[in-house]
Amino acid sequence: MVRETKPVPTIPIDELVKRMHGDEDVFILDVRNADDYAGWKIEGERVRSVNIPYFDFLDDDESVFARLPKDKEIHVVCAKGGSSAYVTELLTARGYRAVSVEGGMEAWSQSLHPVVVHEDEKLKVIQFNRLGKGCLSYFIVSEGEALVVDALRRVDFYEDFARQNGWTIRHVVDTHIHADHISGGRRLADRVGAPYFVSSYDIFTHQGALRFEPLEQHKTLRVGAVDVDVIVIPTPGHTPGSTSLLVDNRFFLSGDTVFVSGLGRPDLGGKVSEWAQDLYDTVSNKLKALSDDVIVLPAHYSHHTEINARGVVGARLGDLRRINELLREIDREAFTAAVEASASTERPPNFEKIIAINVGKLTVAPEEEIELEIGPNRCAVHRATA
Repeated sequence: MVRETKPVPTIPIDELVKRMHGDEDVFILDVRNADDYAGWKIEGERVRSVNIPYFDFLDDDESVFARLPKDKEIHVVCAKGGSSAYVTELLTARGYRAVSVEGGMEAWSQSLHPVVVHEDEKLKVIQFNRLGKGCLSYFIVSEGEALVVDALRRVDFYEDFARQNGWTIRHVVDTHIHADHISGGRRLADRVGAPYFVSSYDIFTHQGALRFEPLEQHKTLRVGAVDVDVIVIPTPGHTPGSTSLLVDNRFFLSGDTVFVSGLGRPDLGGKVSEWAQDLYDTVSNKLKALSDDVIVLPAHYSHHTEINARGVVGARLGDLRRINELLREIDREAFTAAVEASASTERPPNFEKIIAINVGKLTVAPEEEIELEIGPNRCAVHRATA
């Protein structure tokens, strides 16, 4: 008689994200090796996570299971979903409530979570959080028209989102040439028939071969209602062409210039001293003119604690000035010394290859794109607190 094998219980990554934003704690068992877990894992305010490598379960040692709860569902995750399925099978056989996370950390890296930042009768601002990478992109919507900022490689997600809401994508903007993830900006613009805007300084710096509209040549990009303007404010420092967008004088889409946790690192182009000077001028001059009440919405974040109670990564500029001395009155020498010190921190992996893809000099298969992006972002100079 052939014994019938029950299918391993699984959970898609989007359902796991919903649970992480619910009212109950989520228990995660990560079965990757300890080094991979230490460098990058699923985190959240209501997440409790433990690391027991897959190979520890192969010895059939009952003490391995002692760290696991019997009264909670265990969400088992590995790199791509194979090892977690095996461990889930072992756990369920021992009476644990366990599910294998489909696609593992690879799926976690690709998941996008939309949150409404603001909505009134003329303007809607939506932030898309790529939770597994700390990357943020945006829809600016008015009168059925949308401007997409810092689109990620999953362009189908943005297309479907616009279609489901009955919006037409009129403009696609990258605030700069990204170094830690592959941009979907050019591809999205081609798919929807919209212009693609990015700074020519960034393209020329990397000798790019991309079709684009020079962002610095447009003082205003209009979306929908006449009085909803997106004003381009050049903010060099992170890259020579880093550009921020001020939406309706209320929302500052800062790209990688200002984060909730710090400032954009200026060392990825090999000109840390020169670009640190640019960053100082940006902070001391251009940002100084902005009101404390402006809401800063960055392109990246470093830790789940930067997500506020509403699920948004963002903060009042006045609050950031209060907690970050680099955004207050500080002399050039002290500022540049602090920023240059950040150059010793770990750089984004594969950043040179990713930049080459983002400026149109290199094309790789979708499978390689996924591999190149794996891991957290590393784009910030972390704040110095008062």
